[in-house]
Amino acid sequence: MSDEDQDKDKEESSETEEESSSAKRPSRRRFGVRYLIIGLVVIVGGIFAFREVHQRLIYVYEYDARIAGDMVTVSSRVAGWVTALPVTEGQLINADQMLVKIDDRESKLLVKQLEAQRDAIKAQRDRLVTQRSLVDVQTKSRVNTQLAAVNAAAATVDALKPQLENARSNFKREESLFKKKVISRRQFDQTRTTMQQVDGEYRTSVAELEEARNRLREARADQQQLAVLDSEIEILVHEENELNAQIERQRLDRADRTIGSPVNGVVDRVFVEEGEYVTPGQRLLLAHDPKKVWIDANVKETDIRKVKIGQTVDVTVDAFPDKKFAGKVIAIGNAATSEFALLPTPNPSGNFTKITQRLRVRVAIDQEQNLLRPGMMVEVFIDVR
Repeated sequence: MSDEDQDKDKEESSETEEESSSAKRPSRRRFGVRYLIIGLVVIVGGIFAFREVHQRLIYVYEYDARIAGDMVTVSSRVAGWVTALPVTEGQLINADQMLVKIDDRESKLLVKQLEAQRDAIKAQRDRLVTQRSLVDVQTKSRVNTQLAAVNAAAATVDALKPQLENARSNFKREESLFKKKVISRRQFDQTRTTMQQVDGEYRTSVAELEEARNRLREARADQQQLAVLDSEIEILVHEENELNAQIERQRLDRADRTIGSPVNGVVDRVFVEEGEYVTPGQRLLLAHDPKKVWIDANVKETDIRKVKIGQTVDVTVDAFPDKKFAGKVIAIGNAATSEFALLPTPNPSGNFTKITQRLRVRVAIDQEQNLLRPGMMVEVFIDVR
């Protein structure tokens, strides 16, 4: 082979090597990009995995959580027609502000009727009290007068009794002397006349004493009228008190027909219309205080051991995903939420599927510009470090 042929072969082989090397370069680039992408994916995945593990270690995360509040049901204690309904749904209300007015015309008439009956009984009682005072004064005066007469008659009897005894003694002595003809008949007759006179006076005074005592008994018997009058007055007092109680009950019924707000808050729902007839216990409207809200989070039983009262909580509200809220654990439920279900879940077939139970955890949270409303869904991150 000539030198020219050898040179041509070398040139052709070099060209072939250059072509093969140029074909291998793009393949190597593709492999490099692929490895780079895989590496980035691994790094990003590692970061997310680290964050997930880190969050699981320091936080208890729960998405089964919602804003809660005291929803107050306003109802009626009385029956009647709704005559006024000055509030609407969404309206802000103050405590004791009138929400519903129920027809109170009949209640007003009953109050007037009972007050008239009470006034009549009061007038009758006042008359008996006046009569009792008059009888008391009169009977006391009569008793005192007759008592004085009895004392005077008794004094007269006491004074005449020794005189009578003395006159009888003189009569017996002079009678004996007269029989012995020691004294004259004239002297004896004079002594007998004196004795008879004193005896008559004594008997008269005794009769007067008995008569005075009888009059005293009559005067004291008249005092029994006071007891009768007291009994009648007491009966009227009881009747008046009963009417006062009925009046107060009717006034309470009348007051119950003006239904005021139990809270400072907002009207959530109105269940009646003006002109509608309502019954006792019927729901009229629903209200709540927007300043008093909290979070009820249903935490899995497998995480509940980590939760303690006082732990801080990061809160994300679905309605405001860009805004962060802070809270604190204030209560942990003592029973699983399934225990409060209205319908029990018996298992008569014997087939059992174990389901992770949840316990309610209450989280305190501050209201901000009335953004938080009962029923809103939230996500909580309880810091368990």
